[in-house]
Amino acid sequence: MERPKLLKNIIREVEIELKYEGYIKMQEAQVAKFKKIEEKVLKEDIEYFQISGLSLEARQKLDKFKPSSVGQASRISGVSPADISVLLIYLEQNKRRE
Repeated sequence: MERPKLLKNIIREVEIELKYEGYIKMQEAQVAKFKKIEEKVLKEDIEYFQISGLSLEARQKLDKFKPSSVGQASRISGVSPADISVLLIYLEQNKRRE
């Protein structure tokens, strides 16, 4: 049985999808991670100056802008990925206490 001939554009599209499949999966995982972070709510009454591990600049900016989610906090200039990690740990510890 002979294989059907495929159009060149279909062959090219399949080649591209196969070549970049790993990158696409990584990107999709990153998007899922960002969505999860975006959904983490920050209470308005958080005292950022009391959270040890946050940089001084992050404490000042977070206190000034009072972001409603970790996603918003991550987009504030001066709040580093390390600060976001500290914030996530803080939220997890508070969740366990409650």
